[in-house]
Amino acid sequence: IEEFDLTREPDVERMYAQMRPTVVIHLAAEVGGIGANRENPGRFFYANLAMGLHLIERARLVGLKKFVQVGTICAYPKFTPVPFREEELWNGYPEETNAPYGIAKKALLVMLQAYRQQYGLNGIYLLPVNLYGPGDNFDPSSSHVIPALIRKFVEAQEAGADHIEVWGTGQASREFLYVQDCARGLTLATQRYDSPEPVNLGAGFEITIRDLTEKIRRLTGFEGKLVWDRSKPDGQPRRCLDTSRAE
Repeated sequence: IEEFDLTREPDVERMYAQMRPTVVIHLAAEVGGIGANRENPGRFFYANLAMGLHLIERARLVGLKKFVQVGTICAYPKFTPVPFREEELWNGYPEETNAPYGIAKKALLVMLQAYRQQYGLNGIYLLPVNLYGPGDNFDPSSSHVIPALIRKFVEAQEAGADHIEVWGTGQASREFLYVQDCARGLTLATQRYDSPEPVNLGAGFEITIRDLTEKIRRLTGFEGKLVWDRSKPDGQPRRCLDTSRAE
């Protein structure tokens, strides 16, 4: 399968011409965990905004039947009542570490709603929580928390280490959704949902990073000490979605 650089308009134009899609589900992103977001705020903002801009504009030009934009929970304000409801999306600034990425993705919601109003483009916007599962990114420089912890524990176990370091206090909470469950949600939304309002996709429960770490420690059999590096950020205090609109 040919690869395309979606940040470049000529590549996007060529992709549409070759594949001639009737529906596009836009999942491509430059994304990572807290560390990657701190190191690449400009790149993450530019790349994610550029990809969406080019893909949505080309969708308009070719008369695409439907465009499905997958957003991010990072778009929500830092301090949002839990569980997060879609109506709260614009009621504050995102958590600072993730703000460039989250705002770039959120801007595409505005673009889709504007294109629906002016051009009649059928675009929908979905907001999944943190995902995990087969095919995850285990690169320590850019992975999210579950694959990052799995790799840390496995490597520490293999090396016979007596401790591992974990970022933050462990008090922050996150909601996680298995990737295949998310794929089913995306499929159903593509088939059945045609409204301009964003829709949350989640599992319906949260877990603290400390409890998650202990769970992965047990599953990997690591018996060493956990050292919490409180000089590193926790990120957003809590993340858990209200999924009643999706239901």
